[in-house]
Amino acid sequence: MPKAAAIQAVRRDARQGKKPATQAGEFVRTEMKEYEKGNPNVRSRKQAIAIGLSEARRAGISAGVGGKGPSARRRGRELAIGQGRARVSATRSRGARQAARTRARRPA
Repeated sequence: MPKAAAIQAVRRDARQGKKPATQAGEFVRTEMKEYEKGNPNVRSRKQAIAIGLSEARRAGISAGVGGKGPSARRRGRELAIGQGRARVSATRSRGARQAARTRARRPA
């Protein structure tokens, strides 16, 4: 779930006419802070960037899809969800939450 502060910063950037990549940077910045704090859901810097961009797309920022294959389709679907053209799958959401809980219980 995107943080309210990140969403406010993104809206400010959008009003100023900044590019979508700059707007998405706010979400990446918040994920990098989570990584630095030691959040168990973020395992590497690359993953923090990927999560931030994913959240940006789901917030409706067209942070580029590009490429072909399954990962590009997934990014396209995230963007469609963010823009209100598709719905989030309840089954996948439930599975992701369960995986996060399992990781949290696992010893470090």
